[in-house]
Amino acid sequence: MSRLDTRAREADIARAAAHRERLARAIGENAVAILAATPERNRNNDVDYPYRADSDFRYLTGLTEPESIAVIAPGHDAGDYVLFVRERDPAAETWTGKRTGTDGAVRVYGADAAYPVANFETHLAELVEARETLYLTRGVHPAFEQRVACALAGMDSQGRAKTPPDTTVALNALVHEMRLIKDADEIALMREAARVSAAGHVAAMQTARPGITEYQLAATLHHVYGWAGMHWAYPTIVGAGENGCILHYVENAAEIVDGDLVLIDSGAENAGYAGDITRTFPANGRFSTAQRQLYDVVLAANEAGIAACQAGAPANAPHLAARDVLIEGMLSLGLLEGTLESVVESEAYRAFFMHGTSHFLGMDVHDVGAYKQDGEWRTLASGMVLTVEPGLYIAPDAEQAPAAYRGLGIRVEDDVVITENGPEVLTSDVPKTPEAIEALMAEARSA
Repeated sequence: MSRLDTRAREADIARAAAHRERLARAIGENAVAILAATPERNRNNDVDYPYRADSDFRYLTGLTEPESIAVIAPGHDAGDYVLFVRERDPAAETWTGKRTGTDGAVRVYGADAAYPVANFETHLAELVEARETLYLTRGVHPAFEQRVACALAGMDSQGRAKTPPDTTVALNALVHEMRLIKDADEIALMREAARVSAAGHVAAMQTARPGITEYQLAATLHHVYGWAGMHWAYPTIVGAGENGCILHYVENAAEIVDGDLVLIDSGAENAGYAGDITRTFPANGRFSTAQRQLYDVVLAANEAGIAACQAGAPANAPHLAARDVLIEGMLSLGLLEGTLESVVESEAYRAFFMHGTSHFLGMDVHDVGAYKQDGEWRTLASGMVLTVEPGLYIAPDAEQAPAAYRGLGIRVEDDVVITENGPEVLTSDVPKTPEAIEALMAEARSA
């Protein structure tokens, strides 16, 4: 492991320790929290997907090794924090890399005690004994949930020698509310993810021209991410021409032709934290009249959505602001008929704008945290990070649309931090005005 990797891991572990302390205060000494790393996923015969630890588990442990289990039991005689990990195994490590082992779980990851993961059931009773509430993640690792349930049932059948917790509560919501508000260190990681993501988009704009393929532009982005020591945060979307009208288009197989708009939705992941940017630009470096008309509407909606990202505003404020600008634009361009009010009531706009404008962003691209509380939109608060990503998608067979707009898909997406002083846009390093995009692409062609 390089010194850079070691520093990054140490920072990850320190953040996780602070997160555990917050969780321990929240659940108190009458409760215990248990969560497990997600299992490895098979890709095909004898090949697994690259392992990516569950975000909640990494958030609370800093550990990114499969088959691990964490127990957080404030004030327990065995220690507040116990890890169960794979044992060291020189033969296995020759094939798949070094393991943390029980010694490393204590020495490196700060556990008060550590045991082989195979012995989890052996120690579970003593860790949950006399605790009133068990907090357990739900829906992330069903096989593990069943494993815990069976072990607790076994305690019940042993003549009450050990008393299991009276109540089991989902841990997810509690941890997700913690994750929703990012601290300064987390926002710094997201700034760096955004910076590298932006660099990838700039490189793609500089590379793009008719005759290359969508997958070549995806490779350009991934090269920038990899060179910075990052991975893509989600499968990259490169949609040229009418492919830009497919919201989650990931084939990235088509040749880009003259006159196409190219929609790229891609972001890098930095130490588990995601960037998420969408830009749309002309393959030949110049917007046509129709492309520019639609693009200006989407860009205005993006800017209106960002302006609505204010502490104290409802969480749906960015969507409403962007939606209304899109509707006014669609009315003026002849895509819709009526008034703003009538189109909102009928939802006719959903023919061309069918998704929300914002989602929370963090360790997951579509990050955790409730958008509503007690049935009402929650208010935005300092430390939340969200995207603003309005779009217009005019399907090639949309007969109600003027012919010049058919087959055009446009989205403009930025990452925004809510602060007490207004929105901070993390993704401003990649151009989004038509003039700036055209200038960047012209400069690349003349180099």
